[in-house]
Amino acid sequence: MEIIDAIILGIVQGLTEFLPVSSSGHLEIGKAILGDNSVPEESLLFTVVLHFATALSTIVIFRKDILDIIKGLLSFKKNEETFFSLKIIISMIPAVIVGLFFEEQLEQLFGSNIMFVGFMLLITAVLLWLADKAKNTEKPVSSSNALVIGISQAIAMLPGISRSGATISTSVLLGNDKTKAARFSFLMVIPLIFGKIAKDVLSGDLSFSSQNSIPIALGFIAAFVSGLFACTWMISLVKRSKLTYFAVYCTVVGLLAISFGFIK
Repeated sequence: MEIIDAIILGIVQGLTEFLPVSSSGHLEIGKAILGDNSVPEESLLFTVVLHFATALSTIVIFRKDILDIIKGLLSFKKNEETFFSLKIIISMIPAVIVGLFFEEQLEQLFGSNIMFVGFMLLITAVLLWLADKAKNTEKPVSSSNALVIGISQAIAMLPGISRSGATISTSVLLGNDKTKAARFSFLMVIPLIFGKIAKDVLSGDLSFSSQNSIPIALGFIAAFVSGLFACTWMISLVKRSKLTYFAVYCTVVGLLAISFGFIK
């Protein structure tokens, strides 16, 4: 992989992991446009590294929240942090089930399947538009909400369905406060990302070549820095009900992806 390609894909991952436009979908589009010829194992390693970078940027942004949750759990008391942690665990269940039992079927949808990504981006656009029209409240995420949001996160494992867009939109449509919805969306994915990384490492499917170390490192840095910016920006956008702009963007990119799939 070329250094410039790694940096571009790193920035794409960092921005689209938090902005509601589907990071996996944009990575597939980016690889197709840039002509990524890396072997599957190297491509998987690069993708894992980029997701690790964005997970770290989430931890940096929400470090106070995460520390409060850890302190609450260590206190062994029934408090707000303990209940919040239980909601996070509940939200993980659907994605874990899909990841364990349907991983092979999911992988078949990746690999520059641009037309499929395009159609999924159109679905993401509809979700964002609906969420932006919803009235804001001060309602926190409940346990039952967490399960429904978790189901939307599992569906968002499809390339082209934005994870943040799907989970935040679902939460808002359930009547939850928009800022709390964004916070829950970003925190709920951290355990899943690290779990997936651990699974890939332990499986032995990752392949590392020293000649790719510099591109991978630069891709990591690009994803981490752009992730810090995008995460902070996204929280502000959700609070100010600006998701319609991303709905328009997903519609345009989705239609372009479908057109590209036809002519490719």
